[in-house]
Amino acid sequence: MQNKIDRNYIKWVKNKFKSTLFNEEELSFFQEEEIKKVLAFQKTHSLYTNTPLYNLRNLAEYLNVADIRVKDESYRFGLNAFKVMGGIYAIGRYLAEQLGENMEDLSFEKLRSPENRKKLGELTFISATDGNHGRGVAWAARELGHQSSIYMPKGSSMQRLTSIRNEGAHAEITEFNYDDTVRICAELAKKNGWIMVQDTAWEGYDDIPLWIMQGYASMGLEIVDQLKEADAKPPTHIFLQAGVGSFAASIAAYMFQHYRENPPIVIVVEPEKAECFYKSFSTEDGHIEMVGGEMNTIMAGLACGEPNARAYGILRQYAKGAFSCHDNIAALGMRVYGNPLKDDPKVISGESGAATLGLLYYLRSLEQGNEMNGKISLDSNSNVLLISTEGDTDPEHYKKIVWEGSYPN
Repeated sequence: MQNKIDRNYIKWVKNKFKSTLFNEEELSFFQEEEIKKVLAFQKTHSLYTNTPLYNLRNLAEYLNVADIRVKDESYRFGLNAFKVMGGIYAIGRYLAEQLGENMEDLSFEKLRSPENRKKLGELTFISATDGNHGRGVAWAARELGHQSSIYMPKGSSMQRLTSIRNEGAHAEITEFNYDDTVRICAELAKKNGWIMVQDTAWEGYDDIPLWIMQGYASMGLEIVDQLKEADAKPPTHIFLQAGVGSFAASIAAYMFQHYRENPPIVIVVEPEKAECFYKSFSTEDGHIEMVGGEMNTIMAGLACGEPNARAYGILRQYAKGAFSCHDNIAALGMRVYGNPLKDDPKVISGESGAATLGLLYYLRSLEQGNEMNGKISLDSNSNVLLISTEGDTDPEHYKKIVWEGSYPN
């Protein structure tokens, strides 16, 4: 079931394979007690702090939904994006495995102690990135006393490249797209004995991608606690950005196990130039469809054409469906976040971070969205959860969109 509306700004496909049954094996990796251990380790760094969960009550009234909450990840460890939550745990967990220690017995200080540094030697972690993930890996590696080598796909932002280099990494932009850059990194890791830190899984490379996903899932635990503190109702709808899908799947898995009596409706959102989940949900037998080429979209953090197989398995089971969105939708979200109604908080959200709000605004404010609202049960009783996954990680491009009106509605 697909529908194209308003000059192809968005496309929707229902997930034919969504199940009402729980995959207990997959959910066990994201159960409460497991993610509490993950968050406990992340909290051992002195810069850790909860990122805010804002209540956009005036926007909710304007869009005629019951509630809109947005988690603002631009405050995460001073890195302007959520990605470090995966890298920080995955690298820590890898070091724990090398030391033969349990994660719950370790902290940042213990991992970078002279004794453990001597046992481990100097390691090099390698990763492919559009910017945010690589910066998080570089930061975590440096904080733990190790090296990093980061490679970016063709067309990546020079500002993001500079930010990664400022974290002490060797970093460069390749002549290839994201997925091919991942393959280059895998070859370099094998050749040089480096450790690959990627949230894309393949045969023989599964542990680190899972640890990254568990690192992301701790944001779900934070959100649940913040909703309780605010005496707010649980979300009925969660809109989640998907590149390879690891972030979306980790939040979905955590929320489904936590709210298993009344699970939320999960909606996957991705750029039309990298619509691998949209295409995969469209297949008759549920096989993964990949997208190739340059994937030239302003949503750089989502420009991935090959889903993480584990993430796809989770989202195939739990997501209601997927939206493929034009770049204008992301730009719309950036402007809405940056120009709040009345006393709603202002959110500085980058292209990938704002895509979900752009879609929500589009669906609820334009007549063309009415049919879509019915298909996903989005109405005046809906409690919507969004996660702004990044701030203005490319400040000049942010100003061109929000100040100068690039990518108009």
